[in-house]
Amino acid sequence: MSLDTLKDRLPEFAKDLKLNLGSLAAEPSLNPQQRAGVFVACALAARNEVTSKALLAEFAPQLVPEALTAAKAAAAIMAMNNIYYRFTHLASSPDYKTMPAKLRMNVIGKPGVDKVDFELWCLAVSAINGCGVCIDSHEKILREAGMTAEQIQAAVRIAAVVHAVAATLEGEAHTADLAAMTLVA
Repeated sequence: MSLDTLKDRLPEFAKDLKLNLGSLAAEPSLNPQQRAGVFVACALAARNEVTSKALLAEFAPQLVPEALTAAKAAAAIMAMNNIYYRFTHLASSPDYKTMPAKLRMNVIGKPGVDKVDFELWCLAVSAINGCGVCIDSHEKILREAGMTAEQIQAAVRIAAVVHAVAATLEGEAHTADLAAMTLVA
């Protein structure tokens, strides 16, 4: 499956998503590895099989093996960290904010690719998962490393569109299931 196939699977009411996928696939503010890694990490974070398969087929070949592994690792580690740190932020008790996480996060220190790229992928996944603490942390590191607001915004725009594509396809699948059930009944 390719990016064009994914766009073709979207319903007509999601035309804006189709257009955004096309333009973001060539987003000029990110280098090719950054852009492809954001798409891969976000595809995995969005948790939709059709979206993941299409975006991995399109963007995984654009990454060297170490970068592909790192993009997948960003999605995996942020799936854990975003839950944990969102909890510490939202819990009423201040105790949790000062307690050590006691969770292994070695990949953050040694991602196997340029630290800036990995941080960008983590930020994009954190945007999908809605963890403000992680968004702030990764955004600060990226800005200190010299990334512009436009580059960071581009990664989050990719995250937003990938998530919307996944949500739309999931919704349409459920709608089809419901229609089939009413025909049987």
